[in-house]
Amino acid sequence: MKSNFTYQVVKFILNVNGIKKLFSKDPIDYLKLRKGDLHEVKSRFFIKQGLNSFDVSQTKITEFKQNSNSDKLLIYVHGGAYISGPTRLHWNAIKEMLKFTDHSLWLCDYPKAPEHNIEFISDQIDQVYQAAIQKYPSKRVVLIGDSVGGSLIITLVQRLLKNKQPLPEQLILISPVMDASMTNPDIDAVDAIDPMLSKVGLLSAKKMCAINGDLNHPLISPINGSFKDFPLTHLFLATDDITYPDQKLFIKKLKDDKVESKIFEAENMPHIWPLLPIMKESKNALNEILKILGEAKR
Repeated sequence: MKSNFTYQVVKFILNVNGIKKLFSKDPIDYLKLRKGDLHEVKSRFFIKQGLNSFDVSQTKITEFKQNSNSDKLLIYVHGGAYISGPTRLHWNAIKEMLKFTDHSLWLCDYPKAPEHNIEFISDQIDQVYQAAIQKYPSKRVVLIGDSVGGSLIITLVQRLLKNKQPLPEQLILISPVMDASMTNPDIDAVDAIDPMLSKVGLLSAKKMCAINGDLNHPLISPINGSFKDFPLTHLFLATDDITYPDQKLFIKKLKDDKVESKIFEAENMPHIWPLLPIMKESKNALNEILKILGEAKR
């Protein structure tokens, strides 16, 4: 299938912004990547949605409490290769979620590498979740994350299961990075067509975050952990994404462990495509996410 016109436009924008070029260098220039970060918003729309912010340990939570009577919470853990974010793409997606759902929402802006490693970042995510279930029933909490945000959600659930703690209602994973080692032999072929990521830079970012350089540790490579007894899991993946080959392995493991899952696979689309602008495919994928949230337990 040939790429459509809007995807060509998106690829042009990505090229102009030098995203692939940034992810093709070792070491990756994380400070340059952070120039696109947007840590707070003050637009009239967001203020009307009950905008509030507070800290859980060293993680900034931006909270939107649209309906004071709602006991449903959506926790968004953003991506950015552990070294950057959130960006305007995340805020734009959150705006749509706030417009079409009645969930309260927490955007989780956690500490980044290389200043902090995966063990510290994971502990921050644990503390955020524990703070959330002090205020909301765990079975009314939905976790959503893109890229390494999805990875952080998966490893959180693995720890919750190991420690016999309450689980969230369901997970929404957008292009999660399943294996930081990037050793899957199928990745190289996809690297040639991925308009956003490259193995060189992604590996560099993961090494900045790893504990003693261990890229196989389940904290940073959730594919090496267990998925038994996971909650309902929605997975959005795309073929023009170097994280796609490992997501295929993830699907097999979910099936082997009899986890209820729903897979949304997009041909000829890039990493985190539901968050990207312009494309019809992006709008359709985001609408699917809104539909999932709309069908969350009432």
